[in-house]
Amino acid sequence: MTERTLPDQILESKLNVQRLLLSILGFMIVAIALCTFGIHQLHMSDPYVHKVFTLEGNIAQGNAMFQLNCAGCHGNAGQGNVGPSLHDVAARRSTFSLIQQISSGKTPPMPEFQASPQEMADLLSFLETL
Repeated sequence: MTERTLPDQILESKLNVQRLLLSILGFMIVAIALCTFGIHQLHMSDPYVHKVFTLEGNIAQGNAMFQLNCAGCHGNAGQGNVGPSLHDVAARRSTFSLIQQISSGKTPPMPEFQASPQEMADLLSFLETL
């Protein structure tokens, strides 16, 4: 049996720490992936949201709906007025988050907007153009 020298012991200790850190990192990546998948599944379990995701939106119809229901607060071009600017909103917020915000009116004075799934798909398609 060979006796290990102090530098060998230090190297082995560093390798063990690195293995531990890599294992923890791997566990965290798997946990994040599972949480993301679980959240997606939870969102898709809502029949309304699921239906919206299956439809193709019509930008022109979405624009008409926006002008009628949203432009008074968000401006004709979504530039903001009483309500915030909606420019690049589709890049800043998830589609699910937008659906929830629009339909629930979570932030007063925004009212609830109960759109059919097709109307919501149309509105979301328009919002992507802002």
